Amino acid sequence: MSTSLLYHGLGVRGYRYRRTFFQGGALLFVIEPAHMRCSSCGSRDVLRRGAHARTWKTLPIGGKPVFLSMSVPRVECRRCGLVRYITVGFADERRTYTKSFARYARELVRLTTIKDAAIHLGVSWDVVKDIQKRDLTRRFARPPVARLRRIAIDEIAVRKGHTYLTVVLDLDSGAVVFVGDGKGAEALEPFWKRLKRARSTVQAVAMDMSPAYISAVRTHLPAAAIVFDRFHVVKLMNEKLSDLRRGLQREADMLGKKMLKGTRWLLLKNPENLNETRNERRKLDEALAFNKPLAEAYYMKEQLRLFWQQPDKETAARFLERWCQWAWASDIKILNDMATTLAGHRWGLLSWYDYPISSGPLEGTNNKIKTMKRQAYGYRDLDFFKLKILALHEATYALVG
Repeated sequence: MSTSLLYHGLGVRGYRYRRTFFQGGALLFVIEPAHMRCSSCGSRDVLRRGAHARTWKTLPIGGKPVFLSMSVPRVECRRCGLVRYITVGFADERRTYTKSFARYARELVRLTTIKDAAIHLGVSWDVVKDIQKRDLTRRFARPPVARLRRIAIDEIAVRKGHTYLTVVLDLDSGAVVFVGDGKGAEALEPFWKRLKRARSTVQAVAMDMSPAYISAVRTHLPAAAIVFDRFHVVKLMNEKLSDLRRGLQREADMLGKKMLKGTRWLLLKNPENLNETRNERRKLDEALAFNKPLAEAYYMKEQLRLFWQQPDKETAARFLERWCQWAWASDIKILNDMATTLAGHRWGLLSWYDYPISSGPLEGTNNKIKTMKRQAYGYRDLDFFKLKILALHEATYALVG
């Protein structure tokens, strides 16, 4: 072992190699500082005033754990008069491992789980987790928001007992820029403060028709266009159609129950996705022919999908008006309710033709979050979980750890 190998192999610079010990299957390299400097002013004009023995874990060699041992000098500076221990350049303060060891651990957790990385490195699970958490905090604790232009807002359930997180996604970069506790307007308060300090000019916000979100965006981003997400509108219509089918099946006779049984997913599927080999088209047609209210609601659901395919905003406005008139003219309660909801949120639906955005990318991110949580069997440290979410756009590897 030489001082040169100490630098090139273990990343320890400015120290001299002294000797090697073998203890319990581990390698222990004793080193000493090449020069002593004041940790405050950097002066070399110092007097030694004792020392403190310390040991750090560093990169393994040939599968064997490796440690660095050094008596850290305590010096008195003649220039500034302070008495302090010299700065250890190869390890962070109050850490029992070197910077190169931490770097190696971070690379491992990108490829495997925290537990497996800890076993490989011969340290406890929480040491590897602390290394990763500190790195994520440094890089993602405060994502830049000054250049945000188009964002999406939605909530995600993270635990049983109605525990939610509110997630804000930058639709241009695909990165999560904020994760708030809970759901509703209160969860977004820290985000609005950051936007105000950064003087961000958000142009459009994609979200569902939540009154809390609408009120919050109008208050804090009065110039931004609110775009109601297509996915949530279609989802709401599908839920009402399912409620209608359930009510009709409950009130039907034996023949009616038999006809409606197993048609839930057929009603919710897009017609082009029906499986002809399973006779799904025939089964759906038989159920619709048997029940007129269900058929009318189904065809109205399919008509609503055409709202986002109109050539311009004026044509879309006329289309929505006609759809609502047809729904109100029917005697079907779920269509009446849906028409009232859409008419009351007409402005946000038509905003799609000014800013054709949706929270679809955020829904995909939410699925990644659920996968990450499931693969880790949950996260007890909620702050760590938030940091993992903020770093999710960099995950070009398996969602592990």
